[in-house]
Amino acid sequence: MPHPAYEAFDALAQRSGYALIDPPILQPAGLFLDLLGEDMRRRAFLTADAEGREFCLRPDFTIPVSLHHLGNAKAGTVGAYAYRGPVFRFRSDGPSEFLQAGFENFGRSDKPAADAEMLAIAIEAAGGLGLTRPEIRMGDAGIVTAMLDALDLPPVWRRRLVSDLRRSKNLDEDLARLGNAAPKNGAAAYAGFLAALEGSDPGSARAAVADLLSIAGIQPVGGRSVDEIADRFLEQAALSSGAGVDGEKVAITRRIFAVSGDPDTASAELRTIAGEARLDLSAVLDAFDERTGFFAARGIDIGAVKFATGFGRRLDYYTGFVFELHDPAEPDAQARVGGGRYDHLMGQLGSAQSVPAVGCSIWLDRFGGEA
Repeated sequence: MPHPAYEAFDALAQRSGYALIDPPILQPAGLFLDLLGEDMRRRAFLTADAEGREFCLRPDFTIPVSLHHLGNAKAGTVGAYAYRGPVFRFRSDGPSEFLQAGFENFGRSDKPAADAEMLAIAIEAAGGLGLTRPEIRMGDAGIVTAMLDALDLPPVWRRRLVSDLRRSKNLDEDLARLGNAAPKNGAAAYAGFLAALEGSDPGSARAAVADLLSIAGIQPVGGRSVDEIADRFLEQAALSSGAGVDGEKVAITRRIFAVSGDPDTASAELRTIAGEARLDLSAVLDAFDERTGFFAARGIDIGAVKFATGFGRRLDYYTGFVFELHDPAEPDAQARVGGGRYDHLMGQLGSAQSVPAVGCSIWLDRFGGEA
């Protein structure tokens, strides 16, 4: 029996110019495990065919919709799609089969305008489900990337901060350790091995650790491959051996990650920090302000948008604007709607050229009886 919200959702999709599609439920597993990160490996429903190729029940719609666009649209064309139906992944807080709906937009070069359109559609969809005044939480992975580029932090710290930002965890702990250049926590045990690897390219270092794990008979656990265990070891060894950052860069990083407020206030504060630290963040902040202007043009209350530099979303493919819609009556509950910009995903799926993309997902089961 169709969900009672489908009719209104389909009308919104048609009104907004998004074609309704229904990607196959059975999907190639490797794409999801490679692109959605380690967390998805633990949560996906996996199976294999007679030739041993792994498949999964679709745990998410974004990759299947992206593959649809890649296979059916001409290079460089714009595509706008809507979807609704079941997805399948293990959840501790609810059934592992649940209904999801959403929108994905590909190929638009006017990124700030496309971002604003996506947020406006998400707000309208939530309103149709009964959440008429959502709490809007927002971040921007592009600002974080630009900051890390400008500060030239060590690669191990770049990876660590970006990874924990996406998962909204351990960020305070990371920042506390960032300036600690003194070896600690058993770093001496790593020193000789790291010295032997010094000067090696990342692939060779990873292969050396993977070989040692194999010789020691250490088997993959928790769904991780030997290469993933090797990457994790190298990261932890580098952090423990004292790959610290000078105090000025630590202070700037802390200030930038502490910025929060409505988009206009946050932009002004970020520009002040960048100016004082002599960081060139003008391009990414100009795009940020342009997007805010498009928010206002679409009737979104800028004062109601809660931006935080330290706000991220769990999926690994986000590259810029990210957002969630929450029920202000239940601020600690999970997001009702979430999405953002993922400009690199199509290249990872095989596109020969860059394809800008932005989308959002709506968890219909989190709206309960409001539909």
